[in-house]
Amino acid sequence: MAGRSPEEPADGSSISDEALRAFLEESEARTAAAPKEPSARARMVTERLRQQDARGETPAAWRTAPDAAARRVRRGKIWSALGVAACVALLAVALKPSLIPGDPFGRNEPEAVTEPLPAETARPTEAPEDVPRQVPTLDRPFAGSPALRWADGEAGILLPDAKPVGKEPKERVAEALELTRKLLIAANLDPKSLRGERPTAALSVLDPKQPELLDRLNASLRAPSKTDDPLLMFSRFDPDEVKVVGDVVKTRGRITFGKGKNGGVAVHADYTFVYPVVRADGSVEVTRTIVRRVLDVELPDPAHYDVTAGRLLVVRYDEEAGNSACDVYDGFLHPHFPTTPGSSAESTGPAQTGPTVDPYDRRRDIGEDRDESCGSVSRV
Repeated sequence: MAGRSPEEPADGSSISDEALRAFLEESEARTAAAPKEPSARARMVTERLRQQDARGETPAAWRTAPDAAARRVRRGKIWSALGVAACVALLAVALKPSLIPGDPFGRNEPEAVTEPLPAETARPTEAPEDVPRQVPTLDRPFAGSPALRWADGEAGILLPDAKPVGKEPKERVAEALELTRKLLIAANLDPKSLRGERPTAALSVLDPKQPELLDRLNASLRAPSKTDDPLLMFSRFDPDEVKVVGDVVKTRGRITFGKGKNGGVAVHADYTFVYPVVRADGSVEVTRTIVRRVLDVELPDPAHYDVTAGRLLVVRYDEEAGNSACDVYDGFLHPHFPTTPGSSAESTGPAQTGPTVDPYDRRRDIGEDRDESCGSVSRV
C-alpha cells in the first residue's frame, strides 16, 4: 500500500485532519449555543490531535485560531455598533431633513445667491435684483428677500473715512460720524426700542439745548398722534402684538458728511432696515416690515454756538415704512401677515388704495413725490 503524507487523512477522506479540526473549531465558535454530538471520525481526529498537542507536535497556527475567532467576534460587534449608529443617523435625517446641508430633498424653492453685497457708497441706479420667491421661516427669516445679501445690523452701518471739513479737524468729523452711527443703532436696532420701550440710548445722543425737538419726541412717546409720531425717529413694535424673529435686522445704506450750516460738521444718513417678525400669540408665520430712514444732523462748533459737547443737533428726520398699517398713530409699526386672518394691517389700517411701491428700491430720495394715500408693497 502506498504511503501517505502527514496532511492526508487516515480514513481515505479528501479532507485532512488539520483542515477538519479547523472546521470543527470554527463551527464550535459559531454554534456554541446549540452543541451537537460529533461524528465517529470527528471524535477520532480530535483525540489524535489532542495527543499530538500533548506531545508538542500540534502546528503553531492552530494555537492562534482561537485569537482569530475572537477577532471575528470583535469585528462582528464593531459592525453591529456601526449599523446601529447608521440607523440612528437615518432616523434623525428623516425627522429633520434640514440636518443635511443644501436641502438635498428639494423641499423648498431654489436657494438664492447669498454672497454679501459690497457696501453702498452712492445712490443706487437700479432697484435690487429679483430673487426667487420663498416663504420666510423662523430658521430662514430673510428667505425670498433681497435683504438676504445685506449686512447684519450694526455691521451694515459703515462710516466713511474722516477728513477735515472747513475749519473742522479730522477728529471733529470722526466724532460727528460716530455719534450719528450711535443714534442710528439706538433708534433702529436696539432690542429695547424695538420692543416698544423708551429709546433712552437714542435720546442720550441728542443735544438737550435743542428743546423743541426733545419736547416733541417725548410727547410722541407719551401720547402718539398723527402730528407727534415716534416712528419718524424710532422703529418700534407693540410687544403684545408682534416680536422680532432672531437677533438679526438687515441693514443697507450710506453715510456722507460735509460742512454744516452752523459752522460745524453736517452728516447725512440714508438707511433701510428690514425686520422679520412673528405674531406674539405663538404663530410661526413670518413676515417682514421694511423701514427706510433719512437723517440729517450737525455737530456745531462749540466755540461759536451754545451747544452741548458730544451731542447732535437734528436738522431733519423722516421715514417710510413698507408692510405696516397706514394711518394708525399709536406709535407702533403694524405688519401685515398674508395668511393669518385678522392680522394687524388688515384689521386696523384703511384699505390700500395708493400706488404699489418696492420698499427695497433705494434709488429715489425719501419724501420725493410722496403720495400720502395708503399704498401697497410689491414685495416684503
